[in-house]
Amino acid sequence: MSYLEEIQVKNLDHLGIVAGLIDEIGIVKIINNKLGIDVREKISAGTVVKSILINGLGFVSRPLYLFSQFFQDKAIEKLLGERIKPDYLNDDKIGRVMDELYKYGLNDIFIEVVLEVIKKFKIDLKYSHLDSTSFHLDGEYKREEDKEKQEEEKIIKERPILIKKGYSRDHRPDLKQCVLDLITSQDGDIPLFVRVGDGNESDKAVFGKVLVEFKKQIKFDSIMGCEGLYMGKKIPTYPTFKMDNGSSMALKKQRIGPNLGVGELKMKYRKRRGLILKVPWEKKFSL
Repeated sequence: MSYLEEIQVKNLDHLGIVAGLIDEIGIVKIINNKLGIDVREKISAGTVVKSILINGLGFVSRPLYLFSQFFQDKAIEKLLGERIKPDYLNDDKIGRVMDELYKYGLNDIFIEVVLEVIKKFKIDLKYSHLDSTSFHLDGEYKREEDKEKQEEEKIIKERPILIKKGYSRDHRPDLKQCVLDLITSQDGDIPLFVRVGDGNESDKAVFGKVLVEFKKQIKFDSIMGCEGLYMGKKIPTYPTFKMDNGSSMALKKQRIGPNLGVGELKMKYRKRRGLILKVPWEKKFSL
């Protein structure tokens, strides 16, 4: 057999950059440390997650049982590691890893990755942005909500979400959907906090709690958001508010205890833009 007959050509495309960035962040190590490694397995949970990220950024859409086909023409050992074969990435293995991730807590793992990104790339957290979007889905999704669940659990605690009709951001109000809440940094638009919610939930009902959970994990100075953040039922207490939404407004300070303040907002909307939490109290102004 000649030397040329032994040469095999495999694709990397842009996925080499994706794999390199995953390795630089250390996502595989983080996942393996949290979920553990079974010496009997051919491929670790962290490597499976890496393959899912590469597949997701490969701009393809295939059923899970065809997942391994994506890597058939790829340089899989360069992307995922030596002695890794496409057949290892079958739907059974991926399903088991997904179950383990869910049991551990997707939000907890996401925060671990975020903290590593902040540390490694020195992300400036002075300003952040909170907003939501929706994704429509096909199918009936007849699962009903458990009426006995407490409101706090329904919003914060991880559980199977409810696919329901609601306010559609992608212009398909005829279909059921789920909602994604996302906080990103102004510095580089880095995702800092993510939460998937029921299709019929309202920003005003959940943004306050989302911000409280975010503040438990990451220290930040200011945050921007739509009116759902400052018109919600349970807005976190902060010493200062600054609104930036093209509205005339007045800020009035109220005291609750020695060091806590709550902003009372009065405004007429002209435009929907956002809010920044930061300026002196009792300052009346018009934008």
